[in-house]
Formats: sequence, structure tokens, C-alpha cells
Amino acid sequence: MRSLNQFADATTGVIYVHSSPAALCPHVEWALAAILDARANLRWTAQPAADGTLRATCDWVGPVGTGSRVAAALQAWPLLCFEVTEDPSDGVDGERFSHVPGLGLWRGTTSANGDVVIGEMRLRALLDQNRAGFAAAVEQALGTAWDDVLESYRSGGEGAEVTWLRREVG
Repeated sequence: MRSLNQFADATTGVIYVHSSPAALCPHVEWALAAILDARANLRWTAQPAADGTLRATCDWVGPVGTGSRVAAALQAWPLLCFEVTEDPSDGVDGERFSHVPGLGLWRGTTSANGDVVIGEMRLRALLDQNRAGFAAAVEQALGTAWDDVLESYRSGGEGAEVTWLRREVG
């Protein structure tokens, strides 16, 4: 039997500093050490895609939400180009944060294999904003017609047992 706490306390992830001016590298390491409560152990190498900048990668282990804290700290330096991942864990979705100078910070929820996942309510909002073109295919993929029919069956009647459904990715 599972514990009453069905949420993970710790998770893992990766920090990819894709491009950093050399002068920022020590500051990045200090920020990561403060958040991770451990030395970051970054090995900086030249970034061929952006002359004069350096790159590094770091695996991390920490409490759930650490990826968000790392991304927030790194975005303080708008010249950095980076990604931070937080792996999914029991009861918690994964996340990916990307920062590109001029575009700012982007965040997405990720599945176990790293795919970006767009939730049902977000898709429904997109449909409400622009139904032209892809609406029928998205509604088909969401199973909207099935949900419309089955919804009255799901709530049950007075005193009836409620069935909670899970949609498995297949």
C-alpha cells in the first residue's frame, strides 16, 4: 500500500547553459550552488555557435520545484541562453524552462519522455480563441464528442458511487 503522501519530495533534472559570456560564468556557478546547496561542478567549454561565449551542463538533484528556482535565478542575466529541466516524479509533472535573449523565459510541462504537454483546458482555450483549421482534429483528439455523451454518466446520482476516469496516453 502506498504512503498517504503520494507526491515526491525530490526529483532530478539538468541545467544547460547554452551560451554565457565568460564574465558571467562565476556568477552562474554561485547562483547554482546557493540553490542546489552544493557545488555546481560546471565544466565550461567554448560555444561554437556563439563566438566568445561558453557553455556548460550540470545534472542536479533537489526538492520538487528546484527547476523553477534555478530558471528564475538564471533569468536575472538576460545575456544567458539556457534550458533547465525538472524530471517528472510521483504526483508531479516534469517541466522545461528555456531562456533566449530578447525572447525571455518560456515554461512548459513535460511528460515522462520529455515531450511538452499541453493540458486540456489550455487546448480548449485555444479552440475558443481560434476554431478555424485545426479545431475539429483537436476536438477529436480530446474526445470531446465522447465527453459530451458520457458526462452525465460520470457524476452519478444521489448516493451513487462516482467513477474518476484517467485518460492513459497510448
